[in-house]
Formats: sequence, C-alpha cells, structure tokens
Amino acid sequence: MSRVTVYTRAGCSACVTAEADVARICGELGVEWGAVDVDSDPELRAEYGDRVPVILVDDREHGFWRVDEPRLRKELATVR
Repeated sequence: MSRVTVYTRAGCSACVTAEADVARICGELGVEWGAVDVDSDPELRAEYGDRVPVILVDDREHGFWRVDEPRLRKELATVR
C-alpha cells in the first residue's frame, strides 16, 4: 500500500491545510499517511527549510507548498 508523508512544522498555516487535504484524500482512498515535523531533526530542517509543507509518496518527493489533489490521486492510483 502507498504511504504518504507530509513534512511540516508548527505554526505553518500551509502545513495545516496540506495535512487536512492529505488526510481527506488518503482517508477516501484507504492509504496510510503520516506527518513529520522538520524542526524535530536538524537534517530535515536543513534539507527542507522554508519549503514546507513537502509531500512524499513512497519516500519520493511528490510536491511542496500545496497539495495538487488531482495529481496526488493519480499517483496514488498508479503506485498501488
């Protein structure tokens, strides 16, 4: 099954929106997802900086700053 990860940080309104979108989409498709705070790890903070939220599908970067719903749904449908 596909796994979606949202790299996020506290106080980021775009991150809240992205997490809600991913939760809704993954819930509808029955896909497991999770969120990781980039500020909890210096390496993640260095890699992603202010580019959060970043969405990964199966550990590959899918997009950042916002969820492209049609594109995410298409990718989740093809990687199953």
